[in-house]
Amino acid sequence: MLRRLYNSVLALAERPVAPYWLGAISFAESSFFPVPPDVMLVPMALARPERAWAYALVCTATSVAGGLLGYAIGALLFDTVGQWLFNLYGLQAKAEDFRAGYAHYGAFIILLKGVTPIPYKLVTITSGFAGYDLLAFTLLSIVTRGARFGLLAWAVRRYGETIRHTLDRHLGLAAAVLGVCVVGGFALLKLVG
Repeated sequence: MLRRLYNSVLALAERPVAPYWLGAISFAESSFFPVPPDVMLVPMALARPERAWAYALVCTATSVAGGLLGYAIGALLFDTVGQWLFNLYGLQAKAEDFRAGYAHYGAFIILLKGVTPIPYKLVTITSGFAGYDLLAFTLLSIVTRGARFGLLAWAVRRYGETIRHTLDRHLGLAAAVLGVCVVGGFALLKLVG
């Protein structure tokens, strides 16, 4: 099943709608969806390495736009949608800790957590909830998400054949590592807030 999904994403990269799907997933991941866009970005960039930077730009732009939706959820709907998302991820006890942390470390939190496996949607919602400056939030989001997706694009351009060969031979292991990173991001978030 995993192999078919991987091959489907590789085939999707050849279709004109591929960047739209990538953008939709990247947008959703920054505000409510649990799957990171990396699962599409890497196979698409491997299939079309000449487009790796363009794909990274799509991910960055749509991730920042989705981050603005997450910010709005935190600022306007935290008592309903925001609480529901925090409860869904088991982080309701950490919401106030995040809010207090923003008073002193807001920029650092956004920059650090934007490039880690910690779900970015939690950063965006908390930024709105904490009333973090919207312009600063947007600029920091561009930097951190651009760095994350740019690094992936660079890695695919530089080591694409090695990555493709590794994924072709060890797709299950790569998927397990990605899963551990996502779950580890949630666990780390619960531990360090």
